[in-house]
Amino acid sequence: MHARTVLLLALLTACRPAPAPAPAREPAPTAPSPPPARAARVEPSAFLFSYFTRNGDGGMHLAYSEDGTTWLPINGGRPIVAPAITGNGLGWQGWDSKAALMRDPSILRGPDGTFHMVWTIAWTDHGIGVAHSKDLIHWSEQKRIGVMDHEPTALNAWAPDLFYDEAKREFVIVWATSIPGRFPATDSLAQRTNRGRADHRLYFVTTKDFVTYSRARLLYDGGFAAIDGTIAKVGNRYVLVMKDETFFPERRNLRVAFAPNATGPYGRAAPAFTDLHTEGPSILRTGGWWYVYYDEYTRGHYGAVRTKDFVTFEAYRDSLHTPRGIRHGSAFLAPVSVLAGLKALDTTSR
Repeated sequence: MHARTVLLLALLTACRPAPAPAPAREPAPTAPSPPPARAARVEPSAFLFSYFTRNGDGGMHLAYSEDGTTWLPINGGRPIVAPAITGNGLGWQGWDSKAALMRDPSILRGPDGTFHMVWTIAWTDHGIGVAHSKDLIHWSEQKRIGVMDHEPTALNAWAPDLFYDEAKREFVIVWATSIPGRFPATDSLAQRTNRGRADHRLYFVTTKDFVTYSRARLLYDGGFAAIDGTIAKVGNRYVLVMKDETFFPERRNLRVAFAPNATGPYGRAAPAFTDLHTEGPSILRTGGWWYVYYDEYTRGHYGAVRTKDFVTFEAYRDSLHTPRGIRHGSAFLAPVSVLAGLKALDTTSR
């Protein structure tokens, strides 16, 4: 091919118009974005108090409060639920008698919204009662948990109290039992019975589901007889408020000890912060204060102190108003809708 011809072909190729670009593809349709999720509405809480009257044979009563100071009875002051478990001991040292009691009811709402209750089923039994409810009106079958059945010489299992340990995601149940001779150093300082000295100590079990329980273990031995233990988390430590049940010389008032974990070890108890003959402490936080309610059992009424640190306490008894005949129970929180259902009991028959 001549050079001139090659040059002509090259010029013709260069002058050709460029091909039209392919049409742009439209993006595939996509689902519309969902609206931003709304924060779950947290229902306000109400203050409730469980308690018993007389010997506990009537059952568990409830009261409510708007400020933690004035407590009003629910259901016209009548029991909400009656005891259905029979245990040993209609009264203290009534070893051979039988009774169905609901003393010292402790109620706590779990993370799933279920309320759990434990109580003293009789004076000299080795077990405690357990039941559950979603609305505090309708309750599950009551069951006996034999927390001290493995201790044949135990005299009792008193005043179980509930605490939820968020760190371990489990419930802790604390109660008092006396096993004569178990603590020789203080045995002679405790109350005499015809089965030995009632030298109480605080014990506990844990459970995640109220089906399986750990073996009972000693929670606190502070070198004195102790009953009516209750736990609260305050800041980064735990407080154990309990009754010093020393009879000789008589103390029988409330003390507090501290620990890094809910189940201890708890340190030396501080001196008493209540008067003689006070028991059944229950703890509630409101308005920046921790309130400790307690039963002044020989004077026939309830008392209270308040604190910010469980080191210094202010008397609050004169401002407190409670239902007539109230005995050892527990202060706890419940949704206002649950309180509304309970208030309806005052106008409807069950």
